[in-house]
Amino acid sequence: MESYSYLHLGEPEDPDEYVVCKYRVTTDLPIEKAAEAIAAEQSTGTWTGISTLDSGIFETLGARITRIEGDVITVEFPAEDFSIEVGSVPQILSVIAGNLFGLGSLKGVRLEDVTFPRSITSQFKGPKYGADGLRKILDRPEKPLVGTIVKPKIGLSPKRTAEYVYEAGAGGLTNSKDDETLVDQPFCPIEARTVAVAEALDKLKDEGHLMVHAINVSTRGDKIVELAEKVQGWGAKQLMVDVITCGFGAVQALAEDPSIKVPIHVHRTMHGAFTKDPLHGVAMLPLTKLVRMCGGDALHIGTLGAGKMSAGAHDDGNLKACLGDDVPYKTVMPVCSGGVYPGIVQDIVDRAGMNVQIQAGGGVAGHPNGVRCGAMGMSQAVDAAFAGIPVAEYAKDHKALAIALDKWGSK
Repeated sequence: MESYSYLHLGEPEDPDEYVVCKYRVTTDLPIEKAAEAIAAEQSTGTWTGISTLDSGIFETLGARITRIEGDVITVEFPAEDFSIEVGSVPQILSVIAGNLFGLGSLKGVRLEDVTFPRSITSQFKGPKYGADGLRKILDRPEKPLVGTIVKPKIGLSPKRTAEYVYEAGAGGLTNSKDDETLVDQPFCPIEARTVAVAEALDKLKDEGHLMVHAINVSTRGDKIVELAEKVQGWGAKQLMVDVITCGFGAVQALAEDPSIKVPIHVHRTMHGAFTKDPLHGVAMLPLTKLVRMCGGDALHIGTLGAGKMSAGAHDDGNLKACLGDDVPYKTVMPVCSGGVYPGIVQDIVDRAGMNVQIQAGGGVAGHPNGVRCGAMGMSQAVDAAFAGIPVAEYAKDHKALAIALDKWGSK
């Protein structure tokens, strides 16, 4: 064992045969030694010589370090290291993001990116609807989608939740959703909430406006499809899942179940626990790629530096991971939320482009004239960005937007 080296610098292998990971490493050791510790721990190695090695195991199944650039190392794992079980995210994460975080020889290590070969991407189906499917449902082919999160996060009754959704839609929004902490509490039972919201959406449709609302079905893994089927039967037009707390398998189970016929909105609550530290943990980018593989139709990616959240605030490839054509799946609608208000809509569009869902909670509910005017202000800001008109100029003829800018300013 001691004679084997995982270093193969400058010798990248066929990308169709390897899972390629990039790690940022902080260590007092020579970077090569730290890299070998990661490659060994996550593939064939152990801390001492062993008597159970068959000839060629290291060469065929051992990870390979093919590049070291500053504090970033590239490690390639043979596809054979991964399960033949169709779409096994738990086993994938055990290899690429497992015990390495506890290695005593490292001060810090962060998984920055991962690229999968066709032998693995072919095991996943990706989104049923994706960005284009959501646009078709909403008959909104070009403009950014514009949405809200019902606020306060918890506390409203089903009736008041539905009233909020109706007012938001009447103000021009295309999307709304439950917040991540609301599922089925006594003050707002999920059946009553779903039915009331569905009636509000039907009323909007009768008035000529299309809107969807994502009902949060985040629950235990063995119950999530059952709950989603019930919610769909009660009239839900979209489902929401907290992917980190529920697991990637929850998204995958919903996306691949033929009984689920509505899009899946994916929230990333708790991601900051391991994405916020720039030197340790897992970046959002690998998680974004996994969500797309598992079938999320829309995914939060932050405000790209414009809003309140610092964790994952600046895009590090997540937008491309949602919309890129380098994987065999439909695209995912990137959702920009977290401290959004009308005055930063143009900044978000400048960073993200038009194929984006811009989502505001307090930026709608906090409008001095109420939810409908808050929705109008957001919608008008999106219209201004789409038309290429400066938001302050557009506000001269749009009172709801002008009031919002007066309250929160612009960027």
